[in-house]
Formats: sequence, C-alpha cells, structure tokens
Amino acid sequence: MAADTGGFEDPSAEVLTEAAAAFGLLASSARLHIVWALAQGESDVTHLADRVGGALPAVSQHLAKLKLAGLVRSRREGRRQIYFVDDSDVVTVVRVMVGQLAARTEGSPASVHRLRGTGG
Repeated sequence: MAADTGGFEDPSAEVLTEAAAAFGLLASSARLHIVWALAQGESDVTHLADRVGGALPAVSQHLAKLKLAGLVRSRREGRRQIYFVDDSDVVTVVRVMVGQLAARTEGSPASVHRLRGTGG
C-alpha cells in the first residue's frame, strides 16, 4: 500500500526502479550531452559525434543504451538513422537541470567545485 503524504501518493517500487535506471543513464556526462543535443533537434550519429566531441563508436553505443531505455528513438532516413527525443518530459527534465546548473555556475565558479566534490 502506498503512503499518502501531502496529497501525493508515493510511486510504486517498480516506477522508482525505472526512474533510477533512467537517471543512472543520464548520470554519464556523455549521454547527458547527447540527450541535451537531441532535445534541441534530431540528428544522425555523425553530427552528434561532432557536436558532443565523441568518437563515432562511443556515441553509437551511448545512443543504443539510451534507445533501449526508451529515452531516445530513431527512424531510418535513407541509409542514415536519425535520432530524437520524443518524450517532452525527458526534454523538460534535462533542460531544467542543465539550465539551473548553468545559471549557478555563471554566478559562482565555486558551485562547480561543490558539485564535483572538490571543495568549495
């Protein structure tokens, strides 16, 4: 039985496990950068690799993991696979988190060190 606190019902263990897995995938800065780039618009793996500064095979592997998790989808366009994020909630979460952290770092260089655990 789920607890009811403040009008919000606690999610099931299954939902929490799925959410943790999704956040775990986004805990990689490379995958987060890929999702950020795809949140701005669809792309093929070659352009994504150029944009995020990754090797083509590595970016392709990251995309495969994101696709398996349902965070990224693709469609065939001729000989190319075009990747995109079609879940607006995922886009919102990534944009809010990255946007908030970017705003903090613009105001205080020490906040980056605190986030990385290197003092502050």
